[in-house]
Amino acid sequence: MAQESPKNSAAEIAVTSNGEVDDSHEHGFNRDLKHSLPAGLGLSETQITSHGFDSTKEGVTEAGAYEGPSAPPLPSVMSPSRVAASQLAQQGSGQRTQTKSGPVILADEIKNPAMEKLELVRKWSLNTYKCTRQIISEKLGRGSRTVDLELEAQIDILRDNKKKYENILRLAQTLSTQLFQMVHTQRQLGDAFADLSLKSLELHEEFGYNADTQKLLAKNGETLLGAINFFIASVNTLVNKTIEDTLMTVKQYESARIEYDAYRTDLEELNLGPRDANTMPKIEHSQHMFQAHKEKYDKMRNDVSIKLKFLEENKVKVLHNQLVLFHNAIAAYFAGNQKQLEQTLKQFHIKLKTPGVDAPSWLEEQ
Repeated sequence: MAQESPKNSAAEIAVTSNGEVDDSHEHGFNRDLKHSLPAGLGLSETQITSHGFDSTKEGVTEAGAYEGPSAPPLPSVMSPSRVAASQLAQQGSGQRTQTKSGPVILADEIKNPAMEKLELVRKWSLNTYKCTRQIISEKLGRGSRTVDLELEAQIDILRDNKKKYENILRLAQTLSTQLFQMVHTQRQLGDAFADLSLKSLELHEEFGYNADTQKLLAKNGETLLGAINFFIASVNTLVNKTIEDTLMTVKQYESARIEYDAYRTDLEELNLGPRDANTMPKIEHSQHMFQAHKEKYDKMRNDVSIKLKFLEENKVKVLHNQLVLFHNAIAAYFAGNQKQLEQTLKQFHIKLKTPGVDAPSWLEEQ
């Protein structure tokens, strides 16, 4: 009873009644290939091995060389086998199947830093354009701006006071420089009088009196100079740090106000236009941006109001003490009241550094 041998779907091998491989098809293919080649070409002996999927034996097909009448032999050409072609086709289909069955990665899920930076630049450019358009419109008198009259008045007063305090600071620094030069001259003059009082016996007392007077003036001048320098340092801190910090917050508030007005104007223009499927998303986005910048503007306005309040309290306290110090020191100096001048420095905890005296060494401190 004959049994059917299993067949492979990739290739079928024909066999004869003796169990040998029927290679009539391959001989026919070689014969057709020989007739299709030009007369000068030749085929060398070629051996093709076909591996069956169901058999462990190898089928060998030998093709004799075709000698042309006059042309030299060319390199061997392999005649294709149906089995080999089926294997190649199966391998190619398997590779395509593996390629298609791999994981699919969407490009949108991968965050690209370059695209993120480009998006930030795009947003910054759009915001800058809107703010620049708003500023130009305000300068030309075509655009409207949000104004807080009470807050704007306080800011104007602060800027005007800052200019006046800077002028006082420059004048006080000039007075300090001139007083330092005068004290230095008085000290040198006192030393000169003291030297002459030792060398001129007939004018010993007169030179001695002048030497003591100039040295006393130099000492009082150094005390006054310490008070003025303390006044300058305190006013400089108030003007260039405290007030400047408040003005930086004011600049941020003004920038927030310009952005708020720019997006407000943009929203108003969109609301005046038609409302359809194309414009509604733009209106909603503009409404969202307007609300965000309105919250930022309100927050900055509140911050400026708080800082102006604390600045005013701090300014009054600092300037009150410094003006009392400056007045008492100047009055005591020109009145010649050395004790009152020294008492003024003690009142404000001002320590003077004695000129020409270095800090004590570690041996002296033992």
